[in-house]
Amino acid sequence: MTGRDRDEEGRARNARPRDASGRPLARGLAGVDRVPEGLALPPAEALVEAQRLLDAGLPFQAHEVLEGTWKATDGEERELWQGLAQLAVGLTHAQRGNAVGAASLLERGAGRIAAFAEDPPHGVDVAGLVARATALADRIRSAGLTAVTEADRRLRLAGR
Repeated sequence: MTGRDRDEEGRARNARPRDASGRPLARGLAGVDRVPEGLALPPAEALVEAQRLLDAGLPFQAHEVLEGTWKATDGEERELWQGLAQLAVGLTHAQRGNAVGAASLLERGAGRIAAFAEDPPHGVDVAGLVARATALADRIRSAGLTAVTEADRRLRLAGR
């Protein structure tokens, strides 16, 4: 027995608390509330919850919500949810001080969702997200993470 936390199949679980950026903390420290493992919300609920988390400055947790919906979605919309999750990861990298990762994931996420701009599902502001994420990635590349504002960190996922 290794003393590690394991699930019923013997796979390791990451039960350590996490900080607001999703980084593991030492056992026994208080972390932020975690998104339940395997959470797969319907699209409308996922957008509301992910937006709430983005607005609270918790892009890592927003990513986990969006990733759950992405992994539970079949068909072409899977690309949309993966792209939205990548945008949240880009913001997570910015929060963690990783300019290269932030710019890369923002661009990758924007590229993935761009195909949905003409007929955006679920009220997602695809055109606005693509424009803001691309501009933010460019700004990070040219001016660094000091150019990231609080408004940038709280991307609006759906129309106003």
